[in-house]
Amino acid sequence: MSASSAWAWPGRQLQEEGWSSAIPDWLLFGSWWLLVPVIMLLVVAAFIVAFVLLLYMVSPLISPKPLKLNGAHVVVTGGSSGIGKCIAIECYKQGAFITLVARDENKLVQAKKEIEKYAINDKQVVLCISVDVSRDYGQVESVIKQAQEKLGPVDMLVNCAGISVAAKFEEVEVDRFKRLMEVNYLGSVYPTRAVMNTMKERRVGRIVFVSSQAGQVGLFGYTAYSPSKFALRGLAEALQMEVKPYNIYLTVVYPPDTDTPGLAEENKTKPLETKMISETSGICQPEQVAKIVVKDAVQGNFNSSVGPDGYMLSALTCGMSPVTSITEGLQQIVTMGLFRTIALFYLGSFDSIVRRCMMQREQSKSADKSE
Repeated sequence: MSASSAWAWPGRQLQEEGWSSAIPDWLLFGSWWLLVPVIMLLVVAAFIVAFVLLLYMVSPLISPKPLKLNGAHVVVTGGSSGIGKCIAIECYKQGAFITLVARDENKLVQAKKEIEKYAINDKQVVLCISVDVSRDYGQVESVIKQAQEKLGPVDMLVNCAGISVAAKFEEVEVDRFKRLMEVNYLGSVYPTRAVMNTMKERRVGRIVFVSSQAGQVGLFGYTAYSPSKFALRGLAEALQMEVKPYNIYLTVVYPPDTDTPGLAEENKTKPLETKMISETSGICQPEQVAKIVVKDAVQGNFNSSVGPDGYMLSALTCGMSPVTSITEGLQQIVTMGLFRTIALFYLGSFDSIVRRCMMQREQSKSADKSE
């Protein structure tokens, strides 16, 4: 049978059955070709579904082994209040031994009493050490050594010490730029450097850097604060590549505005534009942030975000950041285009806020002059 007769056969058969008047030959011949793209789409869809299912099955096999907090030694800098204290409480609830590091001795004592209420066994200990982690590396190294002598090697370090300044660029005192880099950046470098050798020797460890959503996107009023938080990501990305072979995993946390004493202090000088932009994402509670941070750190996740806005920002700004599971990378690839579209609307809204505030100030100045 020839190729042409083979393709024409279905039409002939239908003609013999009395369908010739209802279905023309060209339609029957063309319908076979119409099925080809449909079949191809079904095959591609089947391969995609199979690939995604395979990723979900394989992903746990290549992810870091979770860190057990029961009996672990966790050091929290900036642990006397806010997010740091809540992280310490969350770890203590899971059986960890805690070392709190902060400057204010009175706040440390109060935090220690509060944390001890959540003990799950009578062996747990909360150690308090008063030191400024941003001033002298030798002093920081000494207190970390002291803590390890009392509670054993550090299993997890949480760098939560930080300060914030919200003001227009030209209104920020020059010394404040330096101070923010010292506290927010060097205040994380020094403790991390102090625990690194021990973690490498033991080939286990978790290190957490508490950044901010202002460490993912530069916003009005944060010209001094944002760079100090952006720096933590650069440090974490480079350091993660160095220490991954030693089974040490880093987590960078990007919390939104959180109801802490630090935020209350920041709000005293925060420009109107910054307040209005910040209001678009709302305010989180430190307990909520702490639970997410501890969970991500234990799992060894590099990025830790809070809420839908936080998830979108992390996906948008992932760049060359490491991933700890194939599924995380796949989700970033799939959502990037959509999130970028949404982000453009956000940026337009922020620019509109800045313009409106500027116009209001100019109108107010004009009114004052006319009086």
